[in-house]
Amino acid sequence: MATPTEPVLDVQALKKTYQTRQGGVEAIAELTFAVKPGEFVCIVGPSGAGKTTLLRCIGGLLAPTSGQVVLAGNKVTGPPKDMAVVFQEYGRSLFPWLTVAQNVELPLKEKGLAKHLRTKLVTDSLDAVGLIDFADSHPWELSGGMQQRVAIARAVAYEPKVLMMDEPFAAVDAQTRADLEDLVRSLWSRLGITVLFVTHDIEESVYLAERVVVLSARPTVVLDVVDVDLPVERDQLTTRSSPRFAELRAEVYSLVQAAKRGERSTTSAVD
Repeated sequence: MATPTEPVLDVQALKKTYQTRQGGVEAIAELTFAVKPGEFVCIVGPSGAGKTTLLRCIGGLLAPTSGQVVLAGNKVTGPPKDMAVVFQEYGRSLFPWLTVAQNVELPLKEKGLAKHLRTKLVTDSLDAVGLIDFADSHPWELSGGMQQRVAIARAVAYEPKVLMMDEPFAAVDAQTRADLEDLVRSLWSRLGITVLFVTHDIEESVYLAERVVVLSARPTVVLDVVDVDLPVERDQLTTRSSPRFAELRAEVYSLVQAAKRGERSTTSAVD
């Protein structure tokens, strides 16, 4: 188990090469970075930068060619029980024949929790995302933004050591996206969860994160890491209008443009 001073998620010299008829295709050259307990880290990079491959390796769905992923002191060799994932395509992750509460409860049943514990976790998580009054509704009766809240509630109820989010707000409108950003920041702050959040949106990464990891183009390495020194308490108007937000956005934007030009970093470790 990770201590407060040790990383809860440690990606160590991760490499991934796909074998094709034409030979090996190097998707990830070498990636090393760590996420500390209770930290909020965003990952950005140009399209095709290997973010999906990275997530599959972290989530235990894809074996790396070399290197390893360590979660809470244990090497990841399959989908880890201490991780929950929220995907972009929330509609596919919810079972339409189950109610909202039943969707949230399902992984808790698989976890083997007692009924009274499941009931409390479902109620608390739905309350946290503002859906307690929709517990008996079905996903198809809800808007897209509400469905994504259900997916977030299900992940939070699972009580993971790491919550990994893969472009979770890309399919919703701008206003709903802003609301969901604030919801995730609120949950992170209140519950002390660790979040690894992948996004193409540079402004979103700066608004949400404590650190932004910028990936190079393929074959992927860590180009640089930007420390986000904005106040912990953030809001869409004040934070995004601040001079410091503009400076950080410009810094991350410049790095992503450098990645698109093929620039690379000699960074071998990110703590």
